Amino acid sequence: MVKLKFGPATLVAAAFIGPGTVVTASLVGANYGYALLWALLFAIAATIVLQEMAARIGVVTQQGLGENLRLAVQQPLLRQLFILLVVAAVVVGNSAYQGGNLTGASLGARSLWGDLTWVTFFREDVRINPWAVILGGLAAIILWQGQYKRIEKILIALVVLMSVAFLITFALSKPDFRAILTGLFLPSVPAGALLTTMALVGTTVVPYALFLHAASARERWFSGENKASDESTTAALTEAKADIYTSIPLGGLVTLAIISTAASAYFGSNEEITGAADLAVSLQPVFGDLATYLTAFGLLAAGLSSAITAPLASAYALTGVLGWSTNMRGWRFRATWFCIIIIGVLVSSLGIQPFALIVFAQVANGILLPLITYFLLLVVNQKRMGKFANTARQNIVAGLVFMIALALGLRSIWLALT
Repeated sequence: MVKLKFGPATLVAAAFIGPGTVVTASLVGANYGYALLWALLFAIAATIVLQEMAARIGVVTQQGLGENLRLAVQQPLLRQLFILLVVAAVVVGNSAYQGGNLTGASLGARSLWGDLTWVTFFREDVRINPWAVILGGLAAIILWQGQYKRIEKILIALVVLMSVAFLITFALSKPDFRAILTGLFLPSVPAGALLTTMALVGTTVVPYALFLHAASARERWFSGENKASDESTTAALTEAKADIYTSIPLGGLVTLAIISTAASAYFGSNEEITGAADLAVSLQPVFGDLATYLTAFGLLAAGLSSAITAPLASAYALTGVLGWSTNMRGWRFRATWFCIIIIGVLVSSLGIQPFALIVFAQVANGILLPLITYFLLLVVNQKRMGKFANTARQNIVAGLVFMIALALGLRSIWLALT
């Protein structure tokens, strides 16, 4: 029996439940009610499969995905291609998305505590959003400590608080549990919902979370050890599985709560929703002030947690694939996440829409996701994994997930190009 436990997988939940997921889930509920919940159920199952392999690689090899990639891919040209893809999809991509993380967190903060005076920067028409600066600075302070276990505890607290906020809002919205069960277990795709269905899956199954999980699993259980015994590795993997089966489903439950709340407030009405901020404001006349404040607080926690995990994952990925030190207090590691936070603050503050960067990142992610999934399968079946390598059943399940990853990758490329 798997016990409930919070650990590195909570960072994954913090990563995929960001403002982008809140917006996507809100639009799913508002436009299609409970009909697409089966896609969320599948996304959580696929995430569990991929993240379990990533965590197992991190624990057994005591290396992140970046380091394993350098060892597994010996052909120089192919290795350079992988490195370029990782830099493009994870580092450049997260630089663009960090602006959205801080913007979402700022919206939540403004809903709770009001606007702050914008600060003029060099010219009258160039102003800095103080909430973005404050929240970006808070993320930097947390990461600068360079202590994995402390960062993990902070992110666990944020995920728990976010979960409580959205789940109480879910209860206040008086959900239709029969419709929820129907949506979960009787798959259907309403007219015009195909791309939205794939978007819901795509916001949960993301490449950078795999880098984050492998590296954080190593940090959590074997940081500083030279060689782990089979007994200690088995014990760590047992804890890692308990962590995965606690944190990832909790993340799915939060997404379900957001979909259900939006469905209760909007589905079947003439009102339109364009983002998470609309959801927070519109809940007040229907479900009262408490629902509005809880949704705003959930958005703040979701944005801040993603604003911490995105730079952290980028630093792990970049230092790993380039063969640099992955020490969290190393200057290259710190420089990577610091640059991403700065870019995010500027994007959020100045109202920049980095469309070119986002399109570029979507294409890179579309190529990287199936390749990283294949790479996971390659590494987890190598001899160095020993008795902890995949079983035949695990390979079959992972192979099916690979096909879905390929479809998601092609979708990302197609959307970006069109």
